[in-house]
Amino acid sequence: MADRAKLSDGVELSDGVELPGGAKPSGGAGVDLSVVIPAYNEEGRLRPTLDAIRAHLRADPDRWGTWELIVVDDGSTDGTAAVAAEAAAGEPRVRVVTGGGNFGKGHALRQGVLASTGRRVLLTDADLATPIDELDRLDKQLTADGGGAAIGSRAHPDARIEVRQLALREWLGRIGNRLIRLVAVDGIADTQCGFKLFDGERARAAFAGSRLDGWGIDVEILRFFRRSGWPVTEVPVRWAHQPGSKVRPLDYGRVLLELVRLRAARRAPAPGADVLPYRRRRTDLLVGVLFVLASFFLYKGLWADLDRGYLADAGSDQNQWEWFFRVTADNVVHLRNPLFTTLQNFPDGVNLMANTVMLGLSVPLTPVTLAFGPTVTWALVLTLGLAATALAWYWLFACRLVRGRWAAALGAALAAFAPPMISHANAHPNFLVLFMIPVIIDRALRLCEGRHVVRDGVLLGLFAAYQIFLGEEALLLAVMGTLLFALSYAAVDRERARAAARPLLRGLGWALTVCLPLVAVPLYWQFFGPQSYHSVLHGDGAGNSPLAFLQYAGRSLFGDDATADRLAMNRTEQNAFYGWPLIALAFGIGVWLWRAVVVRALAFTALAAALLSLGPKIRIPFTDVVLTGPWRILAHQPLFESVIESRVAMICAPALGALVALAADRLAKLRAEERELRLGGAVLEERRRLRLVACAVVAGALLPIVPTPLPVRERPEVPAFIADGMYRRYVGEGETVVPVPVPDPGNAEALHWQSASGLGFSVPGGYFNGPWGEDRRGIYGAPARYTSNLLRDVRYSGQVPAIDAKWRAQARFDLEFWKAGVVVLAPQPNDAALYETLEKLLGGPGKRVGGAWIWDLPPYWSRG
Repeated sequence: MADRAKLSDGVELSDGVELPGGAKPSGGAGVDLSVVIPAYNEEGRLRPTLDAIRAHLRADPDRWGTWELIVVDDGSTDGTAAVAAEAAAGEPRVRVVTGGGNFGKGHALRQGVLASTGRRVLLTDADLATPIDELDRLDKQLTADGGGAAIGSRAHPDARIEVRQLALREWLGRIGNRLIRLVAVDGIADTQCGFKLFDGERARAAFAGSRLDGWGIDVEILRFFRRSGWPVTEVPVRWAHQPGSKVRPLDYGRVLLELVRLRAARRAPAPGADVLPYRRRRTDLLVGVLFVLASFFLYKGLWADLDRGYLADAGSDQNQWEWFFRVTADNVVHLRNPLFTTLQNFPDGVNLMANTVMLGLSVPLTPVTLAFGPTVTWALVLTLGLAATALAWYWLFACRLVRGRWAAALGAALAAFAPPMISHANAHPNFLVLFMIPVIIDRALRLCEGRHVVRDGVLLGLFAAYQIFLGEEALLLAVMGTLLFALSYAAVDRERARAAARPLLRGLGWALTVCLPLVAVPLYWQFFGPQSYHSVLHGDGAGNSPLAFLQYAGRSLFGDDATADRLAMNRTEQNAFYGWPLIALAFGIGVWLWRAVVVRALAFTALAAALLSLGPKIRIPFTDVVLTGPWRILAHQPLFESVIESRVAMICAPALGALVALAADRLAKLRAEERELRLGGAVLEERRRLRLVACAVVAGALLPIVPTPLPVRERPEVPAFIADGMYRRYVGEGETVVPVPVPDPGNAEALHWQSASGLGFSVPGGYFNGPWGEDRRGIYGAPARYTSNLLRDVRYSGQVPAIDAKWRAQARFDLEFWKAGVVVLAPQPNDAALYETLEKLLGGPGKRVGGAWIWDLPPYWSRG
């Protein structure tokens, strides 16, 4: 047997035995310091880094003693290996280890450390973002600690960040480190800095026991040190971002997956213990991670450029929602009424409770909005809200519907990522962030069981109140879907319905007792306060076409915009589009599992919701036949009169998801039965073939509607006149900035001006829901005025109308109503025509200031 050099904690390396990748210990028992550099496609940066390290170590030989420099080539496809080999040829203390492929930073570090022999081991990146002279600090700290690890920290208060990375990378890094502290190594602020000094033997022991091959290796090693009781100390270092970083946005997701592996390994059951709860927890965690990654995948374009990215299909909604988040944060900080503002639609203002500002999220996320801006809040709400919704449906299905975790995950994925949801994912977080709906449904089911009626009723009331501050229309649709399910279930199983009725009614009484006092004042303000309205005009054709259920949405894998655009109001209202394969699959599942009461109830719920979503008038495709639809009964009822009827089809998403979950669970049971019965021969092959065909059918129905990443465009820049605060010289107290054209639902870029500049001014018009006319019917935007209509027409036509004294008098009248201090024309299509129109209306040329044309109005205009 070969002689062994034993390391601490029982880990052994064989002298002369080849290590991974062909590396061998150098056998240099007298080496004081080993420097390990992982390198992948570092041809341009590696040689200067090697020269800098050698120069530093040679400059003080008494301190550093004997040293070795190990370059690990992780399967580079450029000239990295040649550069390293050239350096090794000129310096015997430089060694090259090759990995035989690109396996990841963790794999490369493991090779390098296990090939080292130094009493101390320094790990540093090939870009030398932390200068080599910072080794002095780490060495002093490691000596003071008596061994262990001294790691460079960019998060230490005394650290110096000389060149910062992009805001997105920095923000993701902070979030990542918080997750790392939560999941793996609490108390370490910066685990990912690539400059670390270890005790040699302990480092080799830790890396010999490591498993991760990616970026998560740092966390795994530090956790090993912590568990072994070895000191780990963060040391402040100088750090400068280097261009050409190998860390990509998706790598943060890969680190998260590796952390899940660490967490799962830590919670592994002891030998002989029941492994089922452990497996379920591991599956739950993995499903949650997959939902988060899927959500980030959809919004990867937005996260890639938070400063300039704008969801291409959002219309004006992204500007509106960012404004909602920003104005809510401003109201919270200044202790103003969060239900009203005059920053839009000056001087009348906007009833914020009558608009979906999602106070349930915008208020608690105020610190995020103030620290990082409303765009980050917008991206967070969409991304994490979608993932949380999927996880909530998964929890409900796993607890109430099916036994198999993966069957529940498949159904939840359909419920949360269905085409209607992805359509709203462009612009309507109030219809995307639905994580409270499954929780509310579960609590209602608990009431039916009658075990803890008071407690469950109180909690149901609290949950409903919170959902009201997330989205009332979504709650109304959820109640509709739940009633449809309950009525159909009761019709089939009357005995169980009678048993559940009494505790359910008692619990609902407690829920109302708790909920109503919490929401009474906000709802009174919404329906009777300033700028309230009693319904919203949506126009004709708000129902779904029957063909829409059979086609694919524009953002589905098999879909196209041209087809979907013909069948939907707009790209944020593609509320059906489940595709004919899924409709056929749902019909087949209903036939297959018809004996189950829950299947009948789900099928009725989906069918009834689909019929209601067709609207009060149903046009039979390819004919001139128009039938009266069941929605006509509800169309003019309170609350329902404001609902866009096509949205009722969103109820089908969780119903279809539940049917798919039941089918997947039944297929999994069939597989388990094959194992238990130990079937063989032709019988086994026949059952297996049928099961595989069924699985293929399910996959074939779901694949076409898999969502694709949401497209992103570049948003217009905020004029320097606004962004740099130049407007303040022209706007007095009580005066407004009048953007041209006046903001409306079709062009609300001025809302972005406001939210990006700290809400320092009010604007007329805007994008919101407000009253119109004597009967206070709800409309989108402000009631039109002659001047706003004129400027809008010029903006979209490019034609300058004849301007006479009456038009000039009307413009002055409207500007006086708006308390205008300055009129601002930013660069935009047809801006030359707009300039000429304004020049004639206002009686003189504009002034070019801060990248925009402005007309400074006399103070008496704003005083009327």
